[in-house]
Amino acid sequence: MKSNNLVAKIWSFCDTLRDDGVSYSDYLEQITYLLFLKMADEYSNPPYNRDFNIPKNCDWQFFINHPIEGLTLDYINALNSLSQSGKMLGNIFSGAQNKIHDPYKLKKLIELLDEDNWVSEAVDIKGDIYESLLQKSAESSGAGQYFTPRSIIKAIVECIKPKPLETISDPTCGTGGFFLGAIEYLNSSYGKELQDTSKKEFLQFRTFEGWDIVPSTARLCLMNLFLHGVGDMKETPEIKVEDSLLEPIKNRVKIVLANPPFGKSSTYTITNDEKLAKQEAYILRTDFWTTTSNKQLCFVQHIVNMLEENGRAAIVLPDNVLFEGGAGEVIRRKILEETNLHTILRLPTGIFYANGVKVNVLFLEKKKREKVPNTKDVWFYDYRTNVHHTLKKHPLQFENLKAFISCYQAENRDKTDDTWSEQNLNGRFRKYTYNELISRDKVNFDVLWLKDDSFVDLDSLPEPELLAQEIIDSLESSLNSYKEVVRSLNQT
Repeated sequence: MKSNNLVAKIWSFCDTLRDDGVSYSDYLEQITYLLFLKMADEYSNPPYNRDFNIPKNCDWQFFINHPIEGLTLDYINALNSLSQSGKMLGNIFSGAQNKIHDPYKLKKLIELLDEDNWVSEAVDIKGDIYESLLQKSAESSGAGQYFTPRSIIKAIVECIKPKPLETISDPTCGTGGFFLGAIEYLNSSYGKELQDTSKKEFLQFRTFEGWDIVPSTARLCLMNLFLHGVGDMKETPEIKVEDSLLEPIKNRVKIVLANPPFGKSSTYTITNDEKLAKQEAYILRTDFWTTTSNKQLCFVQHIVNMLEENGRAAIVLPDNVLFEGGAGEVIRRKILEETNLHTILRLPTGIFYANGVKVNVLFLEKKKREKVPNTKDVWFYDYRTNVHHTLKKHPLQFENLKAFISCYQAENRDKTDDTWSEQNLNGRFRKYTYNELISRDKVNFDVLWLKDDSFVDLDSLPEPELLAQEIIDSLESSLNSYKEVVRSLNQT
């Protein structure tokens, strides 16, 4: 309850600042800068007694005791000094700018953050507070319209089951949602084992590697990890401000968890053709299977190449990846051949901030190339047909996905309760063999077997709000499909 009150108090102050032109994302950035200084101050006191070499006139005590006069100028000077301090300080404050120009309001925010002790054994509570602020920013600004719901992240991590000393990467990490899900799972499943010094240090500094092209987002990811006990004031995990697709892979990893950007086309095309790569706007990646400007198809190829042998991945992808022809067909064939694509989870609309978004989660394992395809069977779990969710009144909860997790983890999947069969035509978990999939037109993974009965029985119609949301989602989805057709025609 205290955490919720603190989030509400800090976030409500943003409404005051909006009159001065401070956006939600700008406000969250200022909180990040100040909160870091607040925590550094707390760590400098007993029982921690740590010295973080915060430059003179840049520390928390300087600002909490600073009079209104000259506060804004000294804050700007401090941000400049901190950005040049290197390591954790340099990463957090890189390119930092003051967006709160009213000294009275800047002072008020400092006082709000000073009301609570942010350093305590309850690291998860403080991390949850910060993550709640991130989610509020995503909801309010629209910038996080594809912000991965925590329920989905938790379900994915429960299936992937990360272990201590395994490396985990996200080539489009955003504010670090998948990393936090992995941290929560590791702490709850291996708490005692992680007391070992070497394993604890590995989790803190060498487990996670992420990329994001937006500096402010990468900064939020670092701060989020720090509040969840990863990294310290002097050393950070590898969170790079780069387009991960543009660099060759240097180190392969055990696990990749990712929700790549949903935008269809990119400003460049990635190709494995050296002749094409000599042309402008083409990027050469000899480890790719085919040429494409479709972001999701690029990331699928990139993620498979990121994995070490027997490494595993879970990738959130829109429907077009399942059925798109051309490069899409080539990539689907290659996935079946070179990985064990063992499970696909179909998710419903109404779970993202953007309407009409239909996504799937592909679970696969990287395998050594063989003469025969590595994928023998693909299990599909349809949590879409006849499923209705909305963001406010009926949001997707982790509990909604427990049946899928049970099917995924079953030793004998053919005997799980939810498995489809001739005797159970409503089963949501169904197996398709390699031969069945490869024989479908364009190796189409967009398989349907459940009867959509939402509109058959008038007495069983959904609630009006759900019905309205379904109509909106259907229209938005159709519009997205038409846009994709136009994009394809423009490229031919």
